[in-house]
Amino acid sequence: MLDPVAWLDVPQEVSTGTLPGWERVDEIVREAHARYAGERGGRVADYIPVLAEVDPELFGLAVIEVGGGVHDAGDALHPFSIQSISKMFVYALAIQEHGHERVRDIVGVNNTGLAFNSVVALELNEGHPRNPMVNAGAIATTALMPGATAVEQWERVREGLSAFAGRPLSLDGEVYASEAASNDRNRALGWLLKSYGRLAGDPDEIVDVYTRQCALSVTAHDLAVMGATLADGGVNPITGERVVTADVCRDTLAVVAASGLYENSGDWLFEIGLPAKSGVAGGIVAVSPGKGAAAGFSPRLDDAGNSVRSQMAIGHLSRSLGLNLFASAPAQADDSRSGPRSAEKERS
Repeated sequence: MLDPVAWLDVPQEVSTGTLPGWERVDEIVREAHARYAGERGGRVADYIPVLAEVDPELFGLAVIEVGGGVHDAGDALHPFSIQSISKMFVYALAIQEHGHERVRDIVGVNNTGLAFNSVVALELNEGHPRNPMVNAGAIATTALMPGATAVEQWERVREGLSAFAGRPLSLDGEVYASEAASNDRNRALGWLLKSYGRLAGDPDEIVDVYTRQCALSVTAHDLAVMGATLADGGVNPITGERVVTADVCRDTLAVVAASGLYENSGDWLFEIGLPAKSGVAGGIVAVSPGKGAAAGFSPRLDDAGNSVRSQMAIGHLSRSLGLNLFASAPAQADDSRSGPRSAEKERS
């Protein structure tokens, strides 16, 4: 692993580009929603009983610009549980509290290449969770939240995610009860982390806080605001409140790009080109630094547990709005251009 001390004293410069005008963005968001509203692929998650009862036809799409522009379509204001999407924002709060190096040492930043709830991944790495987007890493991250008791830690999580959303978020009690009754595997991961000396505190209490954070109720609009806060250097573009630092945003988005969609993260980056996180309730949020964030909600999932419609719609937005981090086009060769090509033109 490279030692970041070699370049940490170099000032971080930023150059990200801009979105099209407000009317064009609004038109594209509505176009994407209409295009994929008829998609019927995938199926609703049924291993969490309460999620199996959700209307599969719900479909919301939202884009929030770093300048505060709001673009909602369809069921963008319909509430659902945040689930694993909470991992990226709790991770940001943990880095804000403890710093880049400590959180990296404890939780890690590398993809496991295995399932999100894998016990094998922990055993193969001597109890190190490897990254905060898998369940073991998320549990270890939640344990880093400040608070003398589990109740205090939970309140810090809720307050922190509410600051990202720009409004008070509340617990969906029905979802929490359903998940708490069926999360034996997460409790096992917690105790396994404890056995390796990688978890401070009572594993059952920490897993309970983690279960609560996954049961927070959000909308696609909320997720887009939360993502846009990371895109805007840690400032919520709707409320103007600074939630985390710009360095925390950079660290968080780097990890989300590598592992946000688990073992399929490479496929997502290859096709869509954006840091993104999904949840089994049907939400996905994708972030384009300096521009904004796109979020989708639709309950039908593919075999990997990712919303089918949301993936399609965000893929559409990535291409139409110029969000893909890896996309480029040749610069126009004109008299104002500096460098080898312009010099060659002058000699001719």
